[in-house]
Amino acid sequence: MNIDEACVACIINQSMKVSNAINADDELQKKLTNSVEKMSEDFSFSKSPPEIAADVYEKMAYLANKADLYKEVKETSTKKALSCVPALKTRLKKSDNKLLTATKIAVAGNVIDLAAAVEFDLDEELQKVFHTDFAHNDFSLMQKKIEEAETILIIGDNVGEHIFDHLFIEMLKELYPRKSYTYMVRGNPIINDVTILEAKEAGFDKLCTLVDSGVNTPGFAYTHANEESQKIFDEVDLVISKGMGNYECLTPPVREGICFLLKVKCGVVAAALDKEVADIICKVV
Repeated sequence: MNIDEACVACIINQSMKVSNAINADDELQKKLTNSVEKMSEDFSFSKSPPEIAADVYEKMAYLANKADLYKEVKETSTKKALSCVPALKTRLKKSDNKLLTATKIAVAGNVIDLAAAVEFDLDEELQKVFHTDFAHNDFSLMQKKIEEAETILIIGDNVGEHIFDHLFIEMLKELYPRKSYTYMVRGNPIINDVTILEAKEAGFDKLCTLVDSGVNTPGFAYTHANEESQKIFDEVDLVISKGMGNYECLTPPVREGICFLLKVKCGVVAAALDKEVADIICKVV
């Protein structure tokens, strides 16, 4: 999925979000914004938004002399997500459809997205997601694909959200214990996306196979991935892709057997899906 004119303003606006996150002084804030605006003049419209964002965030990290621009914010997001876990586990235990409940939890976590044009409140999302239908509803097909698959890859998205992904995989393992599960993360800090550091802290290495994709993009850009990750992606029976960044990178679909789970948080993605901002999506291709 290539960038749209609307993506340019969104990416430029992210320089202000970074400035706020790192408490940049006026001089650094101006330097960040001017730099991104200058870069925007040469954005390639043959690239996906995450590929453009990778270059922009690398430049901002250099100017701010801070390798992980959202380190402190990611730590806060993780703590917030962890505080929700006891109540969510209780809901899962009482649920009559545990896979659907776990899937809704995984999608609700997708609101933790610092690059999104529209931001949502996690507590509010968790209150209403269980009573909200998927706007694109391939849940039954996803369930069938899971039942048929022997190997399943879940591609993570944001920090904080990964805590809900952990619950999702726990439930998959409880319901379908004989399958092989892999969780894939970003290759380096980019926006607030989950990396091997946060995944290990959350215990994914003990839950399933944990893989560093090697990508420097806030989405699984196949050509940026290391050889191991490309091989896993190509060979697994089912890919479950979390979030907009992965959707943008993997659309049009580069293989069959991908299930996209996401919250729509911008007009460009809404238009691509023929849905509305704030819709939740379960789409199998």
